[in-house]
Amino acid sequence: MGNSFSDWIGKVSNFVWGPPLLILLVGTGIYLTIRLGFIQITKLPYALKLAFSKHQDDKSEGDISHFQALMTALAATVGTGNIVGVATAVVLGGPGAIVWMWLSGLFGMATKYAEAILAVKYRVVDEKGQMAGGPMYYLERGLKQKWLGVLFAAFASIAAFGIGNGVQTNSVALAMKSTFDVPLYVTGIALMVLTGVVILGGVKSIGKVVSLFVPFMIFFYVGSGLLILVMNYDLIPGAISTIFSSTFSNEAITGGAIGAAIRYGVARGVFSNEAGLGSAPIAAAAAKTDFPGRQALVSMTQVFLDTLVVCSITGLTLVMGGQLDTKLEGVELTTASFEVFLGPAGKYIVTIGLVMFAYSTVLGWSYYGEKSIYYLFGQKSILPYRILFVLVAGAGAMTTNLNMVWAISDVFNGLMAIPNLIGLIGLSGVVIAETRLFREQLRREEANRKVS
Repeated sequence: MGNSFSDWIGKVSNFVWGPPLLILLVGTGIYLTIRLGFIQITKLPYALKLAFSKHQDDKSEGDISHFQALMTALAATVGTGNIVGVATAVVLGGPGAIVWMWLSGLFGMATKYAEAILAVKYRVVDEKGQMAGGPMYYLERGLKQKWLGVLFAAFASIAAFGIGNGVQTNSVALAMKSTFDVPLYVTGIALMVLTGVVILGGVKSIGKVVSLFVPFMIFFYVGSGLLILVMNYDLIPGAISTIFSSTFSNEAITGGAIGAAIRYGVARGVFSNEAGLGSAPIAAAAAKTDFPGRQALVSMTQVFLDTLVVCSITGLTLVMGGQLDTKLEGVELTTASFEVFLGPAGKYIVTIGLVMFAYSTVLGWSYYGEKSIYYLFGQKSILPYRILFVLVAGAGAMTTNLNMVWAISDVFNGLMAIPNLIGLIGLSGVVIAETRLFREQLRREEANRKVS
């Protein structure tokens, strides 16, 4: 019975994450990119400046700053996908999968921009005076389809326990066990305490913690990866040549390898940056901002940082490391590749990076799940949800096999995207109109700067 259920869940997961959803995800990104005039390229420098500026918007409505909203979203997305997911994509789809990961990230930036603009435009103030927003609200208030909002919130609240909690804490516990020989239960108790202390304080507490924690964790892992690239710069041209030749060579195209590269590159790219799934706009809705477009540009940088920076560093290190022909997979492959260049220190860097990435994902997703439950059942459901979330964090860490949880949460993660993408396409006219308004505002600001 157990095996047959596992097989069935596996088939459902493959179906949900099959070509139709991947085409819809990337197709929505391409459609929005064209309609928005490649905003992810033309406005990226301004968006990065806005995200990391010392002068954040403190006067407008909202609960947390642009930077804190970005860090909360990055906390949820920069996770095991950046270390394990990239390795999986390269093993299953070849080095060429990295190209398709880049392309999914490029178009995903437009998707993320649209999600955030709608999240801020249609957000509401709850009974505690805090912002509540995300796909469930723009599906109900913008598209006038509350049933789609309910579907999204139900899928998201369930996915939060798996992809955003149990499987992450399990990765932390197993990494701590294999590298530092820390018993699973010790890691589990520590994670319960650390998670409970932060999330019981709500979004302001989460925002404060991740705005300190996330820049450090990204700098730690990215800094180590950049050190490898700088020290071995002579290997970079060969690695890039391998990535592109394995994508567009005659053998790849005629032999069918390109299909696997596209499938796993796009799937793991989306798994990492979550563009189109509808999770990150929940954090964007809490931001203090005067125009939806301003926070949307900040949210867009999340995909750039996650996929085009962090995933690229992992991907290049994997190809340069020469370990792809071994039987290693997932975190073991990434660890071995780092060890090629950094010796025994590579193992500790990958382990500590994985621990920090996974823990931050738990914090970010706790907020997504909480807002989804609030939408479904109101304020009274939040405290029980937080308590259950903390307990699942501990249980996940102490479980030795989470394949079933991975598969089930993978299904709900994919199902979240369907109502969200319907909303993005249906409300694309609103996204364009809000963008036009914001562009006029930017022109006025530029004119004022010239006058002063």
